[in-house]
Amino acid sequence: MAKNPARAISMNSRLDRFKKNVLLNWRLYVFLLPAILYFTIFHYIPMYGVQIAFKDFYATEGITGSPWVGFDHFSRFFDSYYFWRLIKNTIILSLYQLILFPLPIIFALMLNELKNGPFKKWSQTLTYAPHFMSVVVIVGMLVAFLDPITGIINHVITSLGGSSISFLTSPEWFRHIFVWSGQWQTLGWGTIIYLAALSGVNPELHEAAKIDGASRIQRILHINIPAILPTIVVLFILNIGSFMAIGFEKVLLMQNNLNAETSDIIQTFVYQTGLLEGQYSFAAAIGLFDSVINLTLLVIVNQIARKTSENSLW
Repeated sequence: MAKNPARAISMNSRLDRFKKNVLLNWRLYVFLLPAILYFTIFHYIPMYGVQIAFKDFYATEGITGSPWVGFDHFSRFFDSYYFWRLIKNTIILSLYQLILFPLPIIFALMLNELKNGPFKKWSQTLTYAPHFMSVVVIVGMLVAFLDPITGIINHVITSLGGSSISFLTSPEWFRHIFVWSGQWQTLGWGTIIYLAALSGVNPELHEAAKIDGASRIQRILHINIPAILPTIVVLFILNIGSFMAIGFEKVLLMQNNLNAETSDIIQTFVYQTGLLEGQYSFAAAIGLFDSVINLTLLVIVNQIARKTSENSLW
């Protein structure tokens, strides 16, 4: 079949425009190159190994030499007694964190309203600082503060006439400690993008609103929030895209046999079965299942955002 001449000309013209754009902005593409190499080497090339989720992987046989088993590992996971506990704990933790998604937005709006320059800078520095602490340090602080005997929190509780609480070994306290300590660590850093978006708001809009008699709350609702709404939508979609990816480092450090009832999630189970027990194919199948859910949620929420507003990832 003969090629469509018009289509061929259109493709050639687009290719020429792309070449001219690269030559004109080659410095920007050089800056972009390290990020492209990083994602290619550490994210895309390793996707070749995802096939071990459908194989009975043996290190001596390699990926290509290991026998295919189809969906056996997935069926084993779905039929296991711990499947629903892992799903429930992962979803509850994810929903808990998602409910607190507006906190950085509220905090950014509050900081934006501060007129005292030194106090504003001090507040930003104080709230950004926890972001630069490692997870190990954060968990170490939690252990020190919440210790039932020497912890300052329990000292305050007992001084007020209460009884000492073993926070880190209580299943009912695990989720609250995990989520709120995470919010404390990331709140200030999460406001940076929103503050950057707020800095682009035209001051003349606020001046005009003041002349019309608008209060500060009204100006926040009708000027500031609409200005950062595209940023909010994009970050919300990205949050949904990692809904099931809580991360295992902090959970693993806080986890023990006494709180496993609520702290056992998919990521810690993958770590245990894959790295500690050497069940590589089984762990890969669970990880792939988790990633498929995240991808599905990302596509669905992006489609909803695109249909209901003009803001989406694609």
